[in-house]
Amino acid sequence: MTARVRQARSHDWPELWPLLVGMGARDGEESSRERFVRLTSNPFWLIVVASDEGRLIGYAAAQDYGDHLRGGKEGRVARLHDVYVSPDRRSTGVGRQLMEAVVGWASSRVRFLHWQAHERRSAPFYERLGYRGEPCPQPDYPEFEIKF
Repeated sequence: MTARVRQARSHDWPELWPLLVGMGARDGEESSRERFVRLTSNPFWLIVVASDEGRLIGYAAAQDYGDHLRGGKEGRVARLHDVYVSPDRRSTGVGRQLMEAVVGWASSRVRFLHWQAHERRSAPFYERLGYRGEPCPQPDYPEFEIKF
């Protein structure tokens, strides 16, 4: 199964909101929508959506923190915030496609991509993709890193 992955656009909001709720959105819809519109136009953010047959089935979000104070571009870091796929479309390759989009974006602009993942709920997904988490101060959330 191959979904279509593309940059999110403001008109995606009505279909994106249920995905954000599924991921655990903590704000109300209106404030979340305002933030989404702002971030989709921010060049330091990547928000991509996956669709199949005209329906949004997943999204990913990452943030480029910009040049490092001491290391410039050599220390530049991006953080993967979310990869989410609708429960009915999991284990079909959509998550892999979203992650590939994030890695492609990050590899062209930063030195490191970091993220944390819950050891039981999401770390196994990243491990299946070949990434290995390391212990961090939050023991239930191993930290992952790609060095480009």
